[in-house]
Parts: sequence; structure tokens; C-alpha cells
Amino acid sequence: MIYEGNFVSLQQNPKSKTTMVELNNDRLSILVSEKGAELQSIKDANGKEYLWQADPKYWPRHSPILFPLVCSVNDETYRVDGREYHLPRHGFARDAEFKLIAQGEHKVTFALESSEETRQVYPYDFTLSITYTLSDNRIGVIWHVLNTDTREIHFQIGGHPAFNVPGMKAGETQQGRIRLDNAEPMDALHSYGDGSHTMDEVPFVEAEQGIMEFSNNTWRNDSIKIHKSQLHRAELLGKDGEPEVTVEFRTPVIAFWSPYGKEAPFVCIEPWYGIGDPRGYSGEFKDKPLMNHLLPGASFMSKYEIIIK
Repeated sequence: MIYEGNFVSLQQNPKSKTTMVELNNDRLSILVSEKGAELQSIKDANGKEYLWQADPKYWPRHSPILFPLVCSVNDETYRVDGREYHLPRHGFARDAEFKLIAQGEHKVTFALESSEETRQVYPYDFTLSITYTLSDNRIGVIWHVLNTDTREIHFQIGGHPAFNVPGMKAGETQQGRIRLDNAEPMDALHSYGDGSHTMDEVPFVEAEQGIMEFSNNTWRNDSIKIHKSQLHRAELLGKDGEPEVTVEFRTPVIAFWSPYGKEAPFVCIEPWYGIGDPRGYSGEFKDKPLMNHLLPGASFMSKYEIIIK
């Protein structure tokens, strides 16, 4: 069944049988899937697509929600009160079936509640809500985590939106530029090609005077992770030097990534409240770096925005 409103519609994806929600205004249209509450498409009024379309040859996702992990725990194993649990990279929310709980003309909210299944891999009760808003040329992505447990819970959360590299076609050599809101010298975390990292800082040499030029070789050590809230805005520049996509955020970490060795025609700009396990970490989940904590009944909320030229 399809419901048509003025600017919102519910659709069934014929391949996955997952509900898709579309929001429109006179500047943009966006498409969001109930599976993973994942943003699937961003098009302007001329039909130009800005979001990566998940070609599995390169990377089969669009903009996954990272929860309750950002990145990985070592050996996919972590500890709560001495008991071991196992989770894959970036957690389970990105593959979970959310429920559509609210919709308006330019706003939609999906929610995921803890269950017996989630408690097997993450021993806390919670409600995770993801809201998308559309205003002029701005897309808001709002994360809300509610502690429905009787004890303190610990979690990480992040975004992983992938954007088409302006002017690049599949099969071409990757070349792009991102303008940052900090032109001063910055530090990044020391990352390795296997996706791991330490908390040691290294100079962010890929950026010079606020411009990060990237190519396939940029990703030889996997993602670039900038922590300590050194950045709040990143602009993906077109061939004319003007921003095609801007991401604004207030997260402590921002990461940039594209798969090394594939000359992929997309780049991810990822706002994170969290970071993966440093190499060798084997402590409690709650004690790992950049962890978020909620007392019973308390909630966490944050927002980032995607702005299309």
C-alpha cells in the first residue's frame, strides 16, 4: 500500500520489501528505509543524486547508523561486568528493522527498541530513535537514545553518510577536495590499514590550510579520524571549487573514508560520538575511549546536518 501526502509518501522497496519514506520540498527529495533507518537517496529538483547508491562492487551501503558501536571492538569481543559479548563492526542498528513511529510533511521518525535478540549481543534496554527533517536545502539527522533499563547504559553512536565525488564516474581515478572549517595544523589518530588505530596522535598532513585533497592513496591506512572536536564543518567541493555537499556537526570525532584500492567514486564524511577499541584494549566496555553513559530514564540527543548546494 502507498500513502500519498503533499510531500511524503510510503513505498515498498520491491527487492527488500522494506518500507521506504520519501520527503520532498521544492529544493530536495530524500528517501529513507525502515531497515536501519538508513538514508537512501538525496536528489535536487533536477534529479541529481548526491548520496552514494550502494554499488556492492565498491561498498553496499548508503548512510548507515552506527550503534551501539562506532568502528570495532577487538576480535569482535567486548566485556560488560566481566562477561564477554560479541558484535561486528559498527554494531547492529544498521541492519535492524526499525518502526516508523511518526511522520509529518517534512519530518519522519523511526525507532528501534531493545529485545531478546539485541540483549544477546548488547545487554541493555534502550530505545533508539532516528529523525530526518527537510528544510529548504538542509537535511537534519537527529539521534535520540533513551535508557529504558534499570541501570546505567553505555553506548556509542555515529553517522556514515557516503557522497558521490563531484564530477567522478565509476572507473575513473579518484580525485577530490574537502574544505574544512579549521585551517590550522591539526592532529589525527594513528590509524592502520587493517582499520585499527591507537590513541597516539599524528599530524593531519592530508589537510593544508583547511583543504583536504584526497585520492585512492589517502585511504592506505583506512579512515582518517580527527578527534577532540577540532572540526565542525566539512564541504565536499565541486570542480568549480564551490561546495556541492556540506556536513555540519558537533561531534567529538569526524572521520573521512573511502575503500582503499578501489578508486571508489564516493567519500564518507562521518560524525561520531565514539571510537573503536585502540589496539590491545581488553578492558570493560564502559571504560573504553569516547564512551557515552546514560542513567536510568535519561536520554541523549544530537543532530548533524547535510546541506546541498
